[in-house]
Amino acid sequence: MRYLLDTHVWLWMLAAPERIRQDIWPILLDRDQELLLSAASSWEIAIKHKLQRLELPAPPEEFVPRYLRESGVVGFPIQHRHALRGAALPDHHRDPFDRLLVAQAQMEGLTIITADPLVCRYAVEVLLVV
Repeated sequence: MRYLLDTHVWLWMLAAPERIRQDIWPILLDRDQELLLSAASSWEIAIKHKLQRLELPAPPEEFVPRYLRESGVVGFPIQHRHALRGAALPDHHRDPFDRLLVAQAQMEGLTIITADPLVCRYAVEVLLVV
C-alpha cells in the first residue's frame, strides 16, 4: 500500500515518536509499505524553519534529504494537476499545504497519514495517528 505522510507525522517519526499511536507503527516500519513525503512538506518545513516556527538540527536543505534517506521515506513530486486540484477543493481546510496533500492523495490513490481531523472531510482515505 502507498501512504502519503503529513508533514507533522514525518517529523514526529523522527523526533517525537510517542505522539503517534502504537497501532500505527507497524505500518510505518513495514518496508513493504511505500511511505511518501510530498515536496509540499519540504516547502512547509523550509518556510516554518525560516519563520523560526520549527527548530531543526540542520538547515532544511540538509535535514530533509538526509532524513528522507535515513527514514526510508520516498520524496513525492508535485505536479501541476495536483496544484490545480488543490485550489479547486472545497474550503474544508484553509491550509494550502494540506489541500495539496489531499489533491495528491485523491489523484494518485494514496492514503494520507495525519493527525489533522479536517482532512477527513475530503473524499480521500485517511489514517489518523492520534
